[in-house]
Formats: sequence, structure tokens, C-alpha cells
Amino acid sequence: MNAAALRGDPRPFPVSVVFPLLVFASLDGFVEGSVLTLMPAIRDVLGTGTGPAMWISATQFMSAAVCVPACGRLCDLYGHRRMLRVALGITTAGCLLCALAPGLGLFLTGRALLGFLSSMVPLGIGLAHDRLTVDDGRRAVGMLMAALILGSTAGDVSAGFLTEALGNVRAVLWILAALAAVCLAVCLAPGVAETRHRAGGRMDWRGTVLLALGLTLLLGAVFRGTSNGWTSPGVLVGLLLAPVVLLLWLWLALRTHEPLADVRAMASRATAPAFACGFTLGVMVLGSQGVLVAYLDASPERAGYGFGLTQGEIGLWLAVPSLAGFLAVSASAAVARRVGYRTMLTYAFLLAAVGFAVKAAGHGTMPVWGTGHVLSGLGTALAVGGIPTVIAEGSPRGRAAVSTAVYDTIKTTGGSFAGAAAAALLSTLLSPSTHQPTLTAYLILWGLCTLLALVSAAVIRLAPDG
Repeated sequence: MNAAALRGDPRPFPVSVVFPLLVFASLDGFVEGSVLTLMPAIRDVLGTGTGPAMWISATQFMSAAVCVPACGRLCDLYGHRRMLRVALGITTAGCLLCALAPGLGLFLTGRALLGFLSSMVPLGIGLAHDRLTVDDGRRAVGMLMAALILGSTAGDVSAGFLTEALGNVRAVLWILAALAAVCLAVCLAPGVAETRHRAGGRMDWRGTVLLALGLTLLLGAVFRGTSNGWTSPGVLVGLLLAPVVLLLWLWLALRTHEPLADVRAMASRATAPAFACGFTLGVMVLGSQGVLVAYLDASPERAGYGFGLTQGEIGLWLAVPSLAGFLAVSASAAVARRVGYRTMLTYAFLLAAVGFAVKAAGHGTMPVWGTGHVLSGLGTALAVGGIPTVIAEGSPRGRAAVSTAVYDTIKTTGGSFAGAAAAALLSTLLSPSTHQPTLTAYLILWGLCTLLALVSAAVIRLAPDG
């Protein structure tokens, strides 16, 4: 049966295809949520400071920016199940390395391997659009994003309490490694669905190497700038060479018959606004995670702000907007069917803007701050659930996985830049008396997120409705 007939064939929702993908997406969220909650404990056991600890999230973002596009294209060419197995194998190795690492350097190496973990959702979206009807594909994407949020919520809530109960953060890291191994075993089972229709052509290794080199130079320079200074030779070389390499990649992509990413399709009106909003969404979602944990962890008596929460309490506060976001994303396909994706995404970004503004205005009062926290979580969750569908459906046939992977890379790059900016502000704007980051640093970051959410609401209006 061809793809058109498959998409027009009314049949029961294929749980057997979607269920393993939900398991893998849940693992992605669980690991991310757990490590985010455990950042203060990991920071202490590794003997590092708040600023350097921001690299725990930033390293995986930078690795994912390189790994995910290549995995997406290889999936379109050679099959999603095969690449899911490779990604889960490398993820398991990364989790093991994090559990064994005696210091920050080796721990960050393990986090770099976890960049492949970020491939789970883009690869799942590509497989869903290959195997399912249009309506089922939209439902499946919503379910995948909901599973990602639900896994993150479970990690947020359980990691802190597990650490307190076991008295050892490394025990929790070993649990994460065991979960990754279980998911790898599930993926090795013969019943996991494989791609029906694969793209033609071959892998653009030249484009892959150039994109990886350009992103590594750019993100490496950004993160090194936060610790070595923006005028250091290595940082300046990276900032100067990265645009040259990325422009060369773009020039060759426009002249290659089967490029890594279809740049012309990405620049179309159907997908360009969504790709642009992917960058700002990465700033708001990924870049603010470490900031959030640092603020909740800060002691009001010592720093003059924050709430001084325990690991378990931080996990609960991280879970509140995640649960609300899970409900919102679960209903996103139904909402979009009524009002269209463009309208839904516009209101999603406006809701996020209100939430970040309330967090900044009510930073000293937990109920007010918490209200803003929930609103921003709802808004960004709806955007996270809707944008991948817009991109997958607007991409050429056989390119859904790589297009979604490129979107994920753009989102990750936004998060990487935001993580670097946050680390720079929190390491630079220090109180002379306490040597803690000042309140101004947090207010600046939340203010920037408010502005970016408003800009995103305007940009997404340029996309066609559907």
C-alpha cells in the first residue's frame, strides 16, 4: 500500500506503532527532568560552582545540535528503528559514564554522549508520519510531546526525593542508566515498527561535517567565552570561523542534489516562521532551566532572594507546570483542529509572555511567582506540542525526520546560547558581599524571555494556518 492510500485508510489508532515511541520519549524527558532537579546535588558532589554547573545542561545541548540532524537524515535513508537502536545504545553508555564520573570533566563527557538522547522525539515524529494517517500522525505527535513532558515531570518529582531517601545522588544516576538499558532492550525487540517508505539518495557527509564543525565552533566559543573571557584568542577564532563554515555549508546545501537539510523547503512560508520560533522556544524552555533551579535553590537569608527549597521541593515546583503542560499538549491536536495551528501557537506564545512577566514582577512572593511559573509552562508546552507538526507536515515527503531534527537542533542552539548567556550573567553579576548572583541577573533573563515570547507570537502569524 502506498503512502497516500495509507494516509486515507480509516482504521483503529495503531497503539503498537506508537507505544514504543512513547516509552523512548518518556526516557528523554525523565533523564532531562532528573538531571535538572539534581543539578545542585551534582554540583556539590563534583565540587564545582553554580556558574560551571550550567555546563551540565549546556554540554548536552551542544552535543545534540551536532548529533540530531545527522540521526534524522540517516533515519530517513536507512530506517528509524535502526537509528533508534544506535541512539539508545550511545545514550546508555552516556548514562553509565555520568554515574561513574569522579569529576566535572568526565561527567560532561557523559552528558555529551546524551546528545543522542535528544534524537528520540524527532525520530519518533518521522516514524509516526511515515506509518500513520494524517489525523493519527497529529495525535501521535501530541502524545509524543505529552510523553516527553510526563517523563520530565516524573524525573522532576522523583529525583529529588530519591536522592534524599538514598542519601546519594550517584545512586539516582545509576537508576537513570538502568532505565536507559531497559529502553534499549525494548527497542531491540522485533515488534518495534520500522519505516515503510525511505527517502532516496545518499547521506550528505560533507554537509554533515561542515554543519557539525560550524555548530561546534560557534557553541564552543559561546560557552568558552563565559569562562575564559570574550576577548580570549580561542573564543575570537571560534566566533570568526563559525559564520564562515556555516555560510559554506549553506552555499553547498543549495547546490547539492541530496543535502543534509533541504534549505529551500526550510525557507518556505509553510515552515520558516516555525523554524524561527524554534530558536526562541529553545531560549525560553532550555535556556531557562538552570536559572529556574538556581533561583529555587537560592537562600533568601544568604542571597536576598529565592526560596531556599530542598531537592524534593524543587522537583515538585518543576513538576507543577509540567503536569499542566502535559494536559495542554495532550489536547493540542484537538485544539488545533478547531482553531488552526497558527492561532493556537499565537496564543501559546502570548500566554508564555504573560507568565515570564508575572515571574519577574512577583519574584519575592511564592504564590505570585508560582502563578507565572504555571502560565509560562502552559504556553511553552503548547508551542512545543504544535511546532513539530507544522514542520513535519510542511516538509517534502521522506524528509519529516530530518526536518524535525533540524528544528530540534535550532531549538537546542537557542537553548545553548541562552545557557551561555545565563551562565555569563550568573557568573558576572555577583554580589560583593555574598559572591552570589544578584537578583538583577534573574530579572534580566525573565525579561528577555518575555520579549522573545512576544516576538514569537508575531512571527508565527506569518505562517499559513492549518
